[in-house]
Amino acid sequence: MEHKLNHLGEPRPTSLDGYISGNYRVAIECKFTEPEVGTCSRPRLKATDSRHEREYCNGTYSMQKARKERCSLTEIGVSYWRYIPSLFKWKNDSDMNPCPLNRNYQLVRNILAVGVKPNKTVSLNDGHVILIYDERNPAFRKDGEGLSTYIEMREALHEPRMLRKCSWQRIVQHIREENILSWLTENLALKYGL
Repeated sequence: MEHKLNHLGEPRPTSLDGYISGNYRVAIECKFTEPEVGTCSRPRLKATDSRHEREYCNGTYSMQKARKERCSLTEIGVSYWRYIPSLFKWKNDSDMNPCPLNRNYQLVRNILAVGVKPNKTVSLNDGHVILIYDERNPAFRKDGEGLSTYIEMREALHEPRMLRKCSWQRIVQHIREENILSWLTENLALKYGL
């Protein structure tokens, strides 16, 4: 739980909600009431933030301000865009409006966490990300922001099986059917109504 990866050059390493390591890696992204899967913070930088001049982004993948790179994260040494073309159908050598990381940021980071090995090689077949969501959350129903992002991300991947989803309700139902961890399902019912 809360596993941190540090091989992508991030100033603050990716923290995964859950992670299964080994030859086949699984990253887990958990959502309950959130209306989205996690957006890039750079377009939200305020003018008063000390990083604004160097790291602010207008939400497009393009040269901005005095940067030499299209992505402000690349400018500060984060290597996402070094690997993205190997995992996604997005190129890193041309402008995009909007930037595909703008609203898909958290899922992209999770895909990179399983697709880029610590030795910096890329694999489409050695891991996947699972998005766990609450079926009651409108964001993950038809036309909801969370579900739309999930669908967009799967379509953008070279290997769509790298991204999967499952609801909390299905997980809890399975645990109950197997008659295991009754203390957990009882507490989930009390706390979350699952």
